[in-house]
Amino acid sequence: MIQAIRGTKDILPIEIGNWYFLENIFRNVSDSFGYQELRTPIFEKTEVFSRGIGDGTDIVNKEMYTFEDRGGESLTLRPEATAALVRSVIQNKLANTGTYQKFWYFGPFFRYERPQKGRFRQFHQFGAECLATEHPEADVEVILLANAIIKAAGITEYKLLINSLGNDASRANYRLALIDYLSAQKESLSEDSRNRLDINPLRVLDSKDNKDIEIVKNAPVLKDYLDEESKAHFDRVISLLDELEVKYEISPKLVRGLDYYSHTVFEFQSSALGAQDSFGGGGRYNKLFTELGGKETPSVGFAFGVERLLLILEELKLLPAQKPENDIYVVVAGEEAKNYGFKIAHLLRDKMYRVGIDLNNRSMKAQMRAANKVEATYALVIGEDELKSETVTIKNMKDSTQQTIPFSELNSFHFNLA
Repeated sequence: MIQAIRGTKDILPIEIGNWYFLENIFRNVSDSFGYQELRTPIFEKTEVFSRGIGDGTDIVNKEMYTFEDRGGESLTLRPEATAALVRSVIQNKLANTGTYQKFWYFGPFFRYERPQKGRFRQFHQFGAECLATEHPEADVEVILLANAIIKAAGITEYKLLINSLGNDASRANYRLALIDYLSAQKESLSEDSRNRLDINPLRVLDSKDNKDIEIVKNAPVLKDYLDEESKAHFDRVISLLDELEVKYEISPKLVRGLDYYSHTVFEFQSSALGAQDSFGGGGRYNKLFTELGGKETPSVGFAFGVERLLLILEELKLLPAQKPENDIYVVVAGEEAKNYGFKIAHLLRDKMYRVGIDLNNRSMKAQMRAANKVEATYALVIGEDELKSETVTIKNMKDSTQQTIPFSELNSFHFNLA
């Protein structure tokens, strides 16, 4: 038996309603904030991610699915969306409007990492990006959008962590101080952190290695190196969140995992996930457009891991009840009745009812059992008596009441499916 690739998962019919539930929230809440959907290809030129995300990141160094196509070009299955979306915006000149642009996306992404609870090699993300505005109000709006989606899903207990990485000058000064501190303890760091020390020392702050965590506890704090511009930006974000009564925690060691972030970064955590408690986050990226060949376009965005959101909803018992397979099941006796049954099914499907009908020439008793199995609300019975009188018997499967009406009245009959 051929099985699915490790780290991938089939989404079965019994689960798909949960995905529809979240997808509708993503679409409706994004629309209420004025964000438009943008879809990019599943694979891109490798340089979109190596230049956009950064050569010093784990994603680029360890996790990307990269291959050479038949033309000899290096291509990569997208490991994240922001760099791909920025490439699309530059190519299609979507940011050249004289005002900011707001987009959202949803789809599958790919990273080669160790599969674990809520983490897959093919996973799904929803995200949103607010482009071409440098103002801290944009940072707050994307946080508000993320908050609105979480709450629309019914999740009330979660943490919002927030920090500032400052501008380029602030980060450069902090980087030197951090390298000095970590270099003195280099031999005690994990191998990954030693490798990151010269390339991307801020990533050491995000290490999950226990020894690194202890060392980082006494490391210099980035907020002590923020210049006036960086402080003013972050202070405005915080004051507006306070004004709007959005709960948050300032987390001085929060850096996120991508090279393109600057100024505000944030992360959402839920205890329902256990130790691996992060289920989304984002931040501001003011230089990413120039890295990908565009003009400087200050922007901010975030993403949620959809599988992780579903785990939270499952743990908190917030997933909606699954809808039955059919609203109505047509039960027939004999060939002539079957012809009528198909006409009735066709009529009701045109009215957007979900209608089932037997395809195996089973007995009426077996068909009624099938109607029960698919949890149909109504069974429409057409037997010899109904054929002779040109009627149809409508049985309510919930309360066992039934009535017989003429075929001619079926088109206007109201089926109560509430």
